[in-house]
Amino acid sequence: MTTEKIPRRLVLAGAVLALPGVVRAAEWPERPIRMIIPFAPGSGADTVGRAFAEELAKAIGQPVVVDNKGGAGGLLGTVEGARAPADGYTLLLTSQGTMAWNLGMYKAPGYDPLKDFTQVSIGGVLPNILVVAAANPAASVADLIAQARAKPGELTYGSSGVGSSLHLSGVILEQRTGIRLQHVPYRGAPAAVLAVLNGEVTMGFFNTPTVLPQVKAGKLKALAITTRERSPLLPDLPTMMQAGVPDFDVAVWQGFAVPANTPAAIVGRLNAELNRISQNPQVREKLLNQGFDMLPPRSPQAARQQVVDDQALWLPIIKASGATAD
Repeated sequence: MTTEKIPRRLVLAGAVLALPGVVRAAEWPERPIRMIIPFAPGSGADTVGRAFAEELAKAIGQPVVVDNKGGAGGLLGTVEGARAPADGYTLLLTSQGTMAWNLGMYKAPGYDPLKDFTQVSIGGVLPNILVVAAANPAASVADLIAQARAKPGELTYGSSGVGSSLHLSGVILEQRTGIRLQHVPYRGAPAAVLAVLNGEVTMGFFNTPTVLPQVKAGKLKALAITTRERSPLLPDLPTMMQAGVPDFDVAVWQGFAVPANTPAAIVGRLNAELNRISQNPQVREKLLNQGFDMLPPRSPQAARQQVVDDQALWLPIIKASGATAD
């Protein structure tokens, strides 16, 4: 048959299917997907990422292999995600920290959140809890502030790294109250929690799932939660604002992104599956019991806009604080 006798629509369809990106998207996924979690195992972000990874593997029929690349407030793993091939086989867990805060903390973070990634979805939010060791005499945030004022610059707080929500919660506490604290970064939240437990540092702000077991066991004393509303998991725990710290609201969203130029069909499929997982009643209940509150489904465009809005909100705050990782 000559090309003149082949219907035009079939010629066009064949040309489209011959495009490498379309073929890859149509066949995706053919092998396991790597999910980079740029935080340490056992952290709040890790708990969320693994829950989504388990369900996503069921949905797409391929393993989703979690790869923890913690350190530097999520920067190290995020840089690795930016350098990954744009073939749909690398999925990155994201947050305000990696998509906004690191831009203010580092002169050269090694990636551009809006140019190097395609935002896929945002799953939900994790509040932080302010904790001290059980032996600390402070019974309230006011008591802790009094300790800080009595010893300016001597009280220490641990975090998972410079530029993390754990670090910036301490920065905001300083800004809102005028106290001076000493920040001690660790390679991951679990190490920082251990430092509070054994007295290496005075206190810390940590994602709810990271410290909830120790709080319930009486090993850590929870003084307040960083969101505007109390947590149903700890209904007697006041918010930071209820505890007397004005305009204190930190709720860290967790989402997902892929390297820029990943085929749109793959982005769309991932968005649909991750949104479906976020609304799964069993998953919602499982993560809510650990302090993670799901958000309504969002499109990739809405997820990108969240990053744009967070950069506009937080970068001036970080600049005013003088905090830097360089």
